[in-house]
Amino acid sequence: MGHDHSHTGHQHEHGESTRNLGIAFFLNLGFAIIEIIGGLWTNSVAIISDAVHDFGDAFSIGVSYFLERYSNRKRTVTFTYGYKRFSTLGALINSIVLLVGAIFVFMETIPRLFHPAEVNYSGMMWLAVVGLVVNGGAALRLMRGNSISQRAVMLHLLEDVLGWVAVLIGSVIIRYTGWYFIDPLLSVGIGVFILTNVCRNLYTIFRILLQAAPEHMPEDKIKAILQEVPNVKDVHDLHVWTLDGERNIASAHLIVADDISRADAIRVKHDAMDRLKEAGIDHLTVEVEFEGEGCYSCPVE
Repeated sequence: MGHDHSHTGHQHEHGESTRNLGIAFFLNLGFAIIEIIGGLWTNSVAIISDAVHDFGDAFSIGVSYFLERYSNRKRTVTFTYGYKRFSTLGALINSIVLLVGAIFVFMETIPRLFHPAEVNYSGMMWLAVVGLVVNGGAALRLMRGNSISQRAVMLHLLEDVLGWVAVLIGSVIIRYTGWYFIDPLLSVGIGVFILTNVCRNLYTIFRILLQAAPEHMPEDKIKAILQEVPNVKDVHDLHVWTLDGERNIASAHLIVADDISRADAIRVKHDAMDRLKEAGIDHLTVEVEFEGEGCYSCPVE
């Protein structure tokens, strides 16, 4: 009876998580369309720039929505590690979309820095207020969720809130000073902000795809943990990588004395797995080798 209640609770949380992402997706996509129309109406490249960013965010939320629905799918004979790395693929696609969008923003905005055009600052102010309400409301809804996807999307939306704060301040400055160059300057600032985050994301994504060891989990740290296991004399052929930036994997050969018992060898394996699980390794493959055995599967250096 208790098990059924727990399973039902998990399904409810998962359904709520998916529903929140779906609501955030439609809010962001709908408002991005309004931004494009409003940006053309107000002649504001800052708002058009943010619209490009919001379209990228909507795409990101859409990918997260899809992955949230399929995140619990079990491994198959084709995808033996499951579907976790699909999230990394989605992040790569999203980053490329945002990168292209940032380049487009710069191409459209930089000429306006030298030849500022008049903008409808009243329209900018109203759009900024609506943007704060829409993005802020979506972010507050996702704050109630516990999933990693929801937290990542929530941070995206909070970034949008800060962008709209900048547009609101800029429109007020333009109203009282007539400094129309503030609009393209804001657009460049938004573009630089997007580009900085995209480059940071791409760095992380390529480290994952190229199977680099997680930065917080270097090989020497893992080796030191394994060498502390009783009866382990040496560690070699050690590999550490991450599946999606969260699920970490390792494989290692542990050398033990020739005269230890089968029970001790099994204990070495279990002890090694327990220690690395505490260190943040989710999946460990261990091969126990006796000192005089030699390693037949190790790559030639």
